[in-house]
Amino acid sequence: MEMTKKHFILILALVITGFLIGIYLQDVQHRKSTEAAWKANRFNLERFNKIRSYTIKLHQGNWRAMRDSIGQELDSFMILRFRKEMDSLNRLGE
Repeated sequence: MEMTKKHFILILALVITGFLIGIYLQDVQHRKSTEAAWKANRFNLERFNKIRSYTIKLHQGNWRAMRDSIGQELDSFMILRFRKEMDSLNRLGE
């Protein structure tokens, strides 16, 4: 098959079209990931602001209550983690 000017232009058009489609699809994915990142950052910023406002309100009187609350949450977390591990080990034994 002989390469004519018509074939060359057709191949060139296909290559350029392929690049344009690739750039468009990349842009669509970039927009999706950017939107997800903005949502996550907005959530994290709200959470950070709540924590910051709570720590500003801390004083000698309520620090002990907060410390005890953190200790209880850690205890609960450790119990749940232990139960999860035991359930996993029990499933292996079955």
